[in-house]
Amino acid sequence: MPMPEPSERATTVQANERGAALALLPIAATVIYYLLPASLQEQTLLQFAPQVLAYLALALWATHNRPVLPLLGLHPRGLKSGFRWGLVIGLGLGCLNTIMILKTIPAMGFDITFLKDTPHARIPLPLMLPWVIGGIALFVEVNFRGFLLGRLAVLESHLWHSPLFRHLSPLALITSAVAFSFDPFMVATFQHLHWIAICDGLVWGAVRLKTNNLHIPVVAHAVEVIVMYSAVRMALG
Repeated sequence: MPMPEPSERATTVQANERGAALALLPIAATVIYYLLPASLQEQTLLQFAPQVLAYLALALWATHNRPVLPLLGLHPRGLKSGFRWGLVIGLGLGCLNTIMILKTIPAMGFDITFLKDTPHARIPLPLMLPWVIGGIALFVEVNFRGFLLGRLAVLESHLWHSPLFRHLSPLALITSAVAFSFDPFMVATFQHLHWIAICDGLVWGAVRLKTNNLHIPVVAHAVEVIVMYSAVRMALG
């Protein structure tokens, strides 16, 4: 079952894109956050600052580019393959990361019981599954893979003469995955487990670049978190 091919229409529109450099703002905000004193890094408003700035940058970028949805990878015709491939990838990553969290990481001497006290754990189960998780997956993927990765790939395309590197966008892929894993709220909430998000970001980002179908990362993100959340919640009681 081959991966769906990227959309030629979206690639053509991206060639004339304006304001792609706005994606650098939340990255700069993340870097600045880690330069702040530890006492300021504990402030919830500052932890959310890079994400808020990212959505503001997205909104400003959207006013200068049309059509927005294809540029973000949200093609209506990509829904079917998005659900199919998102389910496969999400189940695979969900099972792998569940084993990492419940078996491998405790065996290395790291504590995971703090997960019982995260904001996600306090949300009632019928609300968390699947509504809150689905909503978070949608907004996070629109931010990190739709806007951030997509715009960084546009900027990077001007650096390479090789069509292969233009297609792979390695710098954009790595930068977006690291920015996702080191998002201040992510680190504050999941502590040492935030490193797992680098692998997720690389996989979801590679799929986004390969197919330009953001529905796949959205579904994969939601399915993976549902698998991990359910397993960890049962294991920790």
